[in-house]
Amino acid sequence: MTDTALTIRTALVVPTRPRTLPVRLAWTALAVVIVVAFWDLGIDWSKLASMPPDMAHYLSLMFAHPDWSKLPEALYQTWRSVAMAWTGALLGVVLSTLLGIPAAQGVGPLWVRLPLRAFFAVIRAVPEVVIAIIILTVTGLTPFTGALALAIGGIGTHAKWTYETIESVPHGTAEAVRAAGGNVMEVARWGLWPAASPELMSLALYRFEINVRTSAILGLIGVGGIGDMLTGYTQYREWDTVGVLIIVVIVVTMTIDAVSGRIRRRIMEGVRARDVDRSS
Repeated sequence: MTDTALTIRTALVVPTRPRTLPVRLAWTALAVVIVVAFWDLGIDWSKLASMPPDMAHYLSLMFAHPDWSKLPEALYQTWRSVAMAWTGALLGVVLSTLLGIPAAQGVGPLWVRLPLRAFFAVIRAVPEVVIAIIILTVTGLTPFTGALALAIGGIGTHAKWTYETIESVPHGTAEAVRAAGGNVMEVARWGLWPAASPELMSLALYRFEINVRTSAILGLIGVGGIGDMLTGYTQYREWDTVGVLIIVVIVVTMTIDAVSGRIRRRIMEGVRARDVDRSS
């Protein structure tokens, strides 16, 4: 074929025009959903103008003269919330790891993976507050109820993180263990866990950070902790005490996030350093 014929043939090839109708329909549907959502909320737009001065007024009531005499009780209730979060994270991470590893592709058979993943999806669809309301009929309004709700609610997300992490690690060692006659537990323990454990430990700390925030929300339904105390003083409109509680929550949460984030970085930096040593 000559160069002229090739040029003519290339010029005749016209790229297909991209279909814009599905994209337009998707954007139209999204716009309709947004409009209907705002319309259904019954928002009084006339009150938006008065919102900034009202917020400034209540913030001044909270933080202009905080009642520091409530600080010891606030610290104690915050400790109960942190203990609730830690217990829930510990239970949830253990259960999530035990259930998430068999749900990973290449570890458990299909008839095990599919029911487990469906179970995780169902749990992810239920908020921790709803789980706490269900279990409090048995355990009562105690911090243990909050810990159980955090543990059960965390299984859906953390188990998903677990099997996704297992699926992302190199499977060469796992195949070697399987070729040597290892069963599913031995493959997971010796072939997959050493490579996945640093990231799983990092995710476990992140789960604890999430639980610290969620534990304050669970306190709003009366299971104890700083959220329970915050609800009580807000209902009685004791804004000077509410300001102290908010300060304590912010300081403790930021401190836990900073410490946990530093530990997670050290874990992952150690993994990268070991990888560099092996490659060199």
